[in-house]
Amino acid sequence: MKVHHGFDRAWDGQRPLVLSIGFFDGLHRGHREILRALMRLRRPGFRAAAFTFSNHPATFLRPDRVPPLIATLEERINLLAASGIDELFVVPFDERIARVEARRFLSEFLVERLRIGALVVGENFRFGADRQGDVRLARDVLAQLGVGVMTVAPLLDEGERISSTRVRSAIAAGDLPNADRLLGHSYEVRGAVVLGDGRGHDLGFPTANLRVAPEKLLPKDGVYRAVARHDGRDYVGLVSIGTNPTFDGRERRVEAWLLDFKRTVYGEDMVLRDFSFIREQRTFDSVDELVAQMRDDATHVHFPSFIPT
Repeated sequence: MKVHHGFDRAWDGQRPLVLSIGFFDGLHRGHREILRALMRLRRPGFRAAAFTFSNHPATFLRPDRVPPLIATLEERINLLAASGIDELFVVPFDERIARVEARRFLSEFLVERLRIGALVVGENFRFGADRQGDVRLARDVLAQLGVGVMTVAPLLDEGERISSTRVRSAIAAGDLPNADRLLGHSYEVRGAVVLGDGRGHDLGFPTANLRVAPEKLLPKDGVYRAVARHDGRDYVGLVSIGTNPTFDGRERRVEAWLLDFKRTVYGEDMVLRDFSFIREQRTFDSVDELVAQMRDDATHVHFPSFIPT
């Protein structure tokens, strides 16, 4: 997949595009249904493409109410690449985009600049300044320019539409199995391993502290069973998300204790997935009480004989 940043001189290919547009946060099952329709519509000589924004539109339109992201931009790009599309256009949502009139967006940006041959979107697709454009307008304008429009009905789960908002709610509540089901893949947390306080090592549970992108949505505070991937290998372990209240912590952290992992990996990337909630974050009266609880938590990932003593 080739990634183009912006419109200007972004696409100089001779073959027309079959294009889908969306923010695609998390690339959940509803998004994937749209991309499958896109791939089915691609004919010989066409290229399958997606158009997305580098930042959430709310960062410009309502900066006081920006939702945390299921997937960072890097994660979204990787998910879209795995879908099989050929081209990806990543454009910042700024004043230029926000003020583009709907008809101009279709005729100038999509047809003249990107030379699309077909557009595939969800039934609720809105676009243009003040979200004035809809599917009906897109069909009317693009038909005059020889471009077809295909719409995809919302995908339902338990009678309710799958949406990024619904996935975010499940993650925030710590219901990661439900979030994974709605996504159609595992929610992930990734980051570089950074120095922590060293307290986990002293307690017999050395942890890897991850520096996570600030815009990334994290599950609610607590202890989770999870799988970590590092250097091409998976490790089962425990993940603590929270502020370490027993030690009067203030900074929210993501710390992973991994079974049978003895390496020093500061500065290296680690990815956590397959989260399963074990318990809420608690304040313990003593370090001994905390260690006893940690030993009990560890029974969720292996047999007691493997738990640190």
